[in-house]
Amino acid sequence: MVYVPIRAGVGGQVRRSNPEPGRGSIRGKSLKLALKLVAVVVVALLVGAGSALLFVRGSGLGGTVSVGPWQTSLAIGSSEADPYTRARVAIAGLLALNRSETIYFTAAQDDAGDALRSGCIYKVAGTDPPARWWSVTLYGADHYLVANDENRYSYGGATVARETDESFVITVGPQETEGNWIPTGGQADDTFSLTLRLYNPDPEAVSNPAGIALPHIVKEACPS
Repeated sequence: MVYVPIRAGVGGQVRRSNPEPGRGSIRGKSLKLALKLVAVVVVALLVGAGSALLFVRGSGLGGTVSVGPWQTSLAIGSSEADPYTRARVAIAGLLALNRSETIYFTAAQDDAGDALRSGCIYKVAGTDPPARWWSVTLYGADHYLVANDENRYSYGGATVARETDESFVITVGPQETEGNWIPTGGQADDTFSLTLRLYNPDPEAVSNPAGIALPHIVKEACPS
């Protein structure tokens, strides 16, 4: 560092030592470099978090098995499920148990392959799937139950009204109907999904879920 003699100037002001030549510019460059590094790290974190969120919110869970419009994943409830699969299960609210205890099927489309829409009327028809007990529950696109005045969101093997041959038909739509009815909320552009849970499934359902018979989902009309 170069020192300049301290002397009194005009008005009694005192001149002090000058910094080393170039010291200020070096500090400025270091600060700019540090800020650039911080910016790069922040962008990388945002991109990584965004891509991870898109991945876990994706439609597939890996090991997908389809039965008509219903889909399940062999990874759900498995100890071999990777962290991304577990994150997807958590987001979807499945609260997955071991596959020998519960098998989860989800349908976001009808038998014709069209997306399930809240303004349409559907018939979910079938017979008891191979399990000790089962339930069908409607969820909105946000994976939450759809609010309705009836507080009705689901039917199960012990609550569904049956036909004379022990089969069942559940109407899913915006307008109340006689018999089994799950409200959709009625917003024409909203989508929803149905989750079918098989509790204590039969061994053949666990070993070969693609080979079991599940309810049909048939669109009848779209009045709104």
